[in-house]
Amino acid sequence: MAISTLSKLTVPLDSNASASNQGLLMPKLQYRFRVSLENFGVSSPSTELTKQVMDVTRPNVSFDQMTVDIYNSRVYLAGKHTWEPITINLREDVSNNVQKMVGEQLQKQFDFFEQSSAASGADYKFVTRIEILDGGNGANAASVLETFELYGCYLESTNYNTLNYATSEVVTIALTVRYDNAIQSPQGTGIGTAVGRTINTAITGGGAI
Repeated sequence: MAISTLSKLTVPLDSNASASNQGLLMPKLQYRFRVSLENFGVSSPSTELTKQVMDVTRPNVSFDQMTVDIYNSRVYLAGKHTWEPITINLREDVSNNVQKMVGEQLQKQFDFFEQSSAASGADYKFVTRIEILDGGNGANAASVLETFELYGCYLESTNYNTLNYATSEVVTIALTVRYDNAIQSPQGTGIGTAVGRTINTAITGGGAI
């Protein structure tokens, strides 16, 4: 059949590689996603925010560089890690549901009217869930291909943006979310995979740095 030629539309693999004759795999698409905020604000449900998300950045992680000076050279080690904040852009709605929930979350973090602070982080932190979907909808329920779950979230900054007579754009709110940790699920497909702690193996040279 002519369709057999489609298996050749990919990068040729080594003859010892698995599935060496497999065609190009379907990529994940940027516009098939869903963002859920759990324990955000006080109103329920929080799905009004999910429906008004315009775009979201995915987590970025970096490691501090540790430099060990030795005899004739230097050795570099991975130090403490840092999760970079993500941004979520929301459309505002005429019923004020979005700005109400954003305001509730800000008030949980700090009561601007009474000038009173939350007693602890547990009083205001929330969970952010970023899911990549397969495109299903309606009677064909969407399947989740990948999920990033961000724990210990709070609003680092909130930007109510601008109003402008010269544009036809919607009114938006930009949220910068800081978080403590991020795990991909289902576990085993990315960050959070159980790989075990490597100690004194041949790869590291029996404990050498």
